[in-house]
Amino acid sequence: MEHRTPQSATTKQARAMRRALTPPEARMWSFLKTLRAEGFHFRRQAPFRGYFLDFVCHSHRLVIEVDGMSHEHTFEHDRIRDAVLAREGYRTMRFYNADIRDGFDGVAQTIRNALAVTDPTRSLRDHPPHEGEGE
Repeated sequence: MEHRTPQSATTKQARAMRRALTPPEARMWSFLKTLRAEGFHFRRQAPFRGYFLDFVCHSHRLVIEVDGMSHEHTFEHDRIRDAVLAREGYRTMRFYNADIRDGFDGVAQTIRNALAVTDPTRSLRDHPPHEGEGE
C-alpha cells in the first residue's frame, strides 16, 4: 500500500490555480516552457512567502506576473508584494493581458532580455520547496 502525505491547503490551491489558467496565462506558460531548452526553468502558480507567483524562475530570481482586469484595483497589494520579493532578491515583471494578446513578440523579447542580464544566483538546493508543483 502506498503512503501518501496529505496535501496542504496551499498545495491544493496552487494546483487548482494551475488548472484554471486564463488564456493569456496559458500563452505565457507555453512560451516559458520553451525556455527550458535554454536552461531557464519556470514554475507556475508557485507558492512563495505567502503569495502565489504566476510564473517564477528561481535560479534567475525572475517573477512574471500576468495582470488582467482583476488586478486593476490591487496596486497597493502588488506594491507590497513586489517589495517583499525584491527583499528576497527577485525582480518582478508585469504584463497586461492586452500586451500578451496584441504584442506577444515584444513581451517574449522583453523576458529574454531580462534573463540575459541575470546570472543564476543559487543552487537548486537553496530554492524554497515547491510543494505540489505540476505540469
